[in-house]
Amino acid sequence: MKISANEIKTGMIIEHNNDLWEVLKTQHVKPGKGGAFNQVELKSINKNTKLNERFRSNDTIEKAILDEKKYNFLFEDSENYHFMDQVSYEQILIKKSKIGEKGKLLKENTEVTINFYDDSPLSVDLPITINCKIIRTDASLKGQTVSSSYKPAIIENDVKIQVPPFIDTDDEILIDTRTLEYVKKIQ
Repeated sequence: MKISANEIKTGMIIEHNNDLWEVLKTQHVKPGKGGAFNQVELKSINKNTKLNERFRSNDTIEKAILDEKKYNFLFEDSENYHFMDQVSYEQILIKKSKIGEKGKLLKENTEVTINFYDDSPLSVDLPITINCKIIRTDASLKGQTVSSSYKPAIIENDVKIQVPPFIDTDDEILIDTRTLEYVKKIQ
């Protein structure tokens, strides 16, 4: 599906130079001289390389058509994550390197959306927020206010995040899976 270069958004998958690319960043630039363009940072899905590309406003780009299916996370082994289709109960596995750091947030029976291109799994979209337990964090200092800076904490599966000073060890929190940032404390 052809789209204008102005329609490129972060997270989109495009076909460019005979490869599939995930859009990491976009910046629309209108210089004082010459035509406007879109500066785009891309990451190759197959080769794991990065590319900075400049698309003019009148360029057209091929947006990849992806099939989305709901799966449940089952378990992980040393190299792969295993998922099960919610309808057919068919199981697939995806390499840990393809999911990256966010794979550490997966818990048994977490519902995810897997994007397919030509029947090959491309990416895994986790739920927007996930409940996590704080395993370890520094103690709060007396007199520290809520508006002060965040402190480091370690949640389940040794993922490091920043949390407000009032969060303690063993607290349940909600984190954003897209940015790995603290959202709120669960009462």
